[in-house]
Amino acid sequence: MKYLITLFIAAVLFSSCKTQNLLDQPHSVMNEDIKLLDSIFGYDANYDYEIRQDDKITISVWGQDELSVGSSYGIYNSNEVYGKWLMVDAAGNIEIPKIGTFHAKSLTTIQLKDSLKTLFGEWILNPVVDVKILNKEITILGEVRDPGVYAVDKHYNSLFEIIAKSGGFEKYANLKYVKVFRQEGEDVRIATINLREYGNYFAQNIQLKPGDIVAIPSVRYKEFDRRVSVIIPFTSSITAAAIFKSAFGF
Repeated sequence: MKYLITLFIAAVLFSSCKTQNLLDQPHSVMNEDIKLLDSIFGYDANYDYEIRQDDKITISVWGQDELSVGSSYGIYNSNEVYGKWLMVDAAGNIEIPKIGTFHAKSLTTIQLKDSLKTLFGEWILNPVVDVKILNKEITILGEVRDPGVYAVDKHYNSLFEIIAKSGGFEKYANLKYVKVFRQEGEDVRIATINLREYGNYFAQNIQLKPGDIVAIPSVRYKEFDRRVSVIIPFTSSITAAAIFKSAFGF
C-alpha cells in the first residue's frame, strides 16, 4: 500500500498547474498498455481477501469473552475507534488469548476462522467463531462530492458502488479517463476506464478490492473556468464572449 500512496503523491507533485492533468492524458499520449484493461482488473468470482501486515482483526467467540477481542457478540462496541482489535505485525503474526502467537498473514477470513475453531475446539465444544477485518478500505479521490476512504465489508465491491458512496460526480469530472490504481506486491497496476462509452456496463463497472485507489480527474478547462468566474464580473459581455471564443473555439 505504501508504494501505491507514494506513486499517487508523486503524480500530484509533478503534475502541472492545471488540476490533475497527469490523470487526464489524451489518448494520443497514453501508454498503450494502460489503454487496454489489465487482466488483473477482471472479475474474479473466487476472490477472497487475504490478511495483510497492519490489518486490524477482531475475534469473536460466542459465550467466551475472555477469548474474544472486540467481540461482535458482546454488549460493547467492537469497532476500530475503541481499539479492540489485534494488529498484524511485521512478521505477519497476531497474539491470540490462550493461544499466543499465530501467523495470520496471507490467510483468508474463512481460513483464519477454521483454524481458530480447531484450536479453541481443544477445550470448547463446537466453538462459534467470527473474524472481521476492520480496515478493508477503498479510496476515491478527485471530482466526486465526498472524496475519502470508505470501509468495505463485502468481498465483491464495484466501481459504481464506491462512486455512489462518494455522492456521485462533480460537474467537472472527466468521465473518459477514470483511473483505478491497484498494488500487487511492489508493482502498481492502472486501469483507465471510459464511463462515457455507452453499452459497455460490465466492462466499466469493474470489481474493486480493498486497497484500491479510484481517481476521478477533472476536465482540462476547470482551472480556466475558475479564473473566468473572477474575470467576467469586471468585463463586458462582449469581452467575456471573446475570452470563451479564444479558449474553446466557440
